[in-house]
Amino acid sequence: MNARVSDRIATGVIWALSVGIVGLLAAFLLYLLIKGLRYVTPHFLTAAPAIAAGGGVGPQLFNSFYLLLVTMIISVPLGVGAGIYMAEFAPVNRFTEAVRLATETLASLPSIVIGLFGLLLFVQRFHLGFSVRSGALALTVLNLPVLARISETSIRAVPPALREGSLALGMTRWQAIRTVILPAALPGLVTGFILTAGRIFGEAAALLFTAGQSSAQLNWHDWNLFSDTGAIGLRRPAETLAVHIWKVNSEGLAPDFRQIADGASALLILCVLIFNIIARFLGRRLFRRLTATR
Repeated sequence: MNARVSDRIATGVIWALSVGIVGLLAAFLLYLLIKGLRYVTPHFLTAAPAIAAGGGVGPQLFNSFYLLLVTMIISVPLGVGAGIYMAEFAPVNRFTEAVRLATETLASLPSIVIGLFGLLLFVQRFHLGFSVRSGALALTVLNLPVLARISETSIRAVPPALREGSLALGMTRWQAIRTVILPAALPGLVTGFILTAGRIFGEAAALLFTAGQSSAQLNWHDWNLFSDTGAIGLRRPAETLAVHIWKVNSEGLAPDFRQIADGASALLILCVLIFNIIARFLGRRLFRRLTATR
């Protein structure tokens, strides 16, 4: 068998495996979307859950976006700051290598472990209870290593000529980072942020032990951040869409729990797909604008 035949066989096997994997993934997504989207109605998106038939996922959908917002507010500055330090200021020694190893190890931990850690530390030790803030802190611990790694990689990808040119013009190191390096790294950073947001939105295991499983109707008249019942209260429990899917399937109390789970699953997948599409679109758009390419 000559080299050309071997190359064609290897290429055919790789293509077959790729098409098979993509086909299975597409079939899985289409099955869930087709089966569940028929239940996604305006009433389903806005109504509160109920033991009787006809409940919705309005509070859970709001909690998912609200927890996402709170988590990103906490984790993005920390992640970008860690990335800036590791890419621009950290010396190359055993300590920084140990930090990188620890970061990669934390990024690979199962989310259920982070949930148990959040239960012991935030819920019990710090007495924050099952609340939005406990869930947001647990999700921050879960996603901070990923954000730090993405930030470091995006900053290191900036061409060295930009750093050298900005320093040659008399800028301080921080001025160069703030006005030159971070804008140049923005496409990669934004893509990483949105992909991380999709991961946060679909998380369930870490929130089971920190944010709680309350599905009460939200009090839209109370806008106090430290309220126990208000819509944006940080001290109230917050059952998200992913947690609600697990809860509905495990309890099976509602007569239409299968339809609720199918609709919520399709809605969750649709939101994560939208996050990924937005990430690709914004990443390409920002790259073309900042590099003046088409």
